[in-house]
Amino acid sequence: MGSMHERIEKNMTLMIVLIVLVVAVGGLVEIVPLFFQRSTTEPVPGLKPYTALELAGRDIYQREGCFNCHSQMIRPFRAEVERYGHYSVAGESVYDHPFLWGSKRTGPDLARVGGRYSDEWHRVHLMNPRDVVPESNMPAYPWLAKAKVDGARVAKHMKALQRVGVPYTEEDIANAPKEVEGKTEMEALIAYLQGLGTALKGTR
Repeated sequence: MGSMHERIEKNMTLMIVLIVLVVAVGGLVEIVPLFFQRSTTEPVPGLKPYTALELAGRDIYQREGCFNCHSQMIRPFRAEVERYGHYSVAGESVYDHPFLWGSKRTGPDLARVGGRYSDEWHRVHLMNPRDVVPESNMPAYPWLAKAKVDGARVAKHMKALQRVGVPYTEEDIANAPKEVEGKTEMEALIAYLQGLGTALKGTR
């Protein structure tokens, strides 16, 4: 046994092949079954695709890199649940492309932030976070209050999501530009934040 172990350690090519093999088998065992579990592939009751305004807000959230400091995944531990609310479940994210679960928490987790604060609180927070959280190190985003949402872009994004299984109708896509007409990027981002985590709480 010792000689076999020594031979593997000294033969770099053999070691790489064996590592790849072990990782591949482990990945198959861990990942493949998830595609056949209803709890990971079906939406939770009450979950709806993002509205045009919420989807625009999600795009802005990604563009501004909010996910670099805020996770959207509550782990099933007592300390997490007591602070943020019900732990995250896979069925909440079936319409998310890409997933924004994250792992770094410079700021708090946002998985259950929907409905926790008023729209006005979010507006003030985005304009200058220190006005509502004095110790915050989050940057301000005042330009979002002036920039307008691009309706045509939102419609194209909805069309792309429809192709990967998000149940948008042709009517949803056609109405998207009108739904976001005149809306600012700040209003869109707030709409997105206000919807986060509300399906599982049954408030959306």
